[in-house]
Amino acid sequence: MKDIGLGIIGLGMGANAFAVDEDRNSRLSVRAVCDSDPRTLASARARLAPDVFATDDYQHMLDRDDLDVIAIYSPDHLHLEHLRAALAAGKHVVCTKPLVISLDEAREVVKLVAAADRKLLVGQTCRFEQRFMVAKQLYDDGDLGAPLFAEAHYVHDMRPVLDKTPWRHEAPQDVLYGGACHPIDLLRWFFGDVEEVFCYGQKSGMDSRYARHDLYDNFLINLRFANGVIARVLAVFGLVEPPLPMLGLGIFGTLGSFVNDRYVLDKLPKKPKLQLQFPPASGHGGEVLRYLRHMEACIVEDRQPLVDEIEGAKCIATCAAVAESIRTGLPVRVLNTFGSEPAA
Repeated sequence: MKDIGLGIIGLGMGANAFAVDEDRNSRLSVRAVCDSDPRTLASARARLAPDVFATDDYQHMLDRDDLDVIAIYSPDHLHLEHLRAALAAGKHVVCTKPLVISLDEAREVVKLVAAADRKLLVGQTCRFEQRFMVAKQLYDDGDLGAPLFAEAHYVHDMRPVLDKTPWRHEAPQDVLYGGACHPIDLLRWFFGDVEEVFCYGQKSGMDSRYARHDLYDNFLINLRFANGVIARVLAVFGLVEPPLPMLGLGIFGTLGSFVNDRYVLDKLPKKPKLQLQFPPASGHGGEVLRYLRHMEACIVEDRQPLVDEIEGAKCIATCAAVAESIRTGLPVRVLNTFGSEPAA
């Protein structure tokens, strides 16, 4: 039964959402798509059913009564505009990371979602990647004991990415919000609210198209969580592609530790190194399908998404504190009061 209509804005990464049509267990059905590039739109038309509505104007999509959910995969700086419009049209929303690109915008989104009484999911793919999902289950089950220290990284040569998606250097994209949000959110998933951050930032100059905007693209971030855990994030985007996994996570606890897919548990004699095997990853397709199915369940069962507007806003607030730390050279406390602030 395909009775939950899905509309997609942005058909770059958004094309991964087409997988719901092939999932017989999903009630989601792609009924409308939107992209400003005529060639991208034509390519999508060729892949989808003939009756799927296609447009280069997202407002035409939002007017449709057969859409229940709007999935936003537009460039970062357009997210707020598209979120406002989708919520005003009474739609549930899935928005790729980052939710928005400033603390003020995050505050606005939290208020908009509450006023619209709709559900919002931020598409933080790391929370839906298999190796990290397994790590979270083992952590929640207590196999690692009490956490002592953690680290996460996102290390990626952005030059070929800038070639494929020129908006990232034309807009430009602030990779603190658009990139560092990945490892920051991943650690927040395990440990909750970040209380304080300190960061060193660097402007690499690796790509002249990005360097002309005078933005930082390399970050060393220290975090202290409200529960006392300390952690570090390496978010580096101006470099030659390094020989290590693009995304990584390590947690070190009183009963065991893991780094990516390798585990050591103190209870096992001689501390053997265990390595978990996962199917080869194929881009973000699997993660996108998993979080769309999660959103579907939240709508059907009327429950809150794993990464809702509050979680998304707290990640943005952490990024804003990182930016302030770079500017001042000082530790900065993170705002975590979204949803409990007094009305203006």
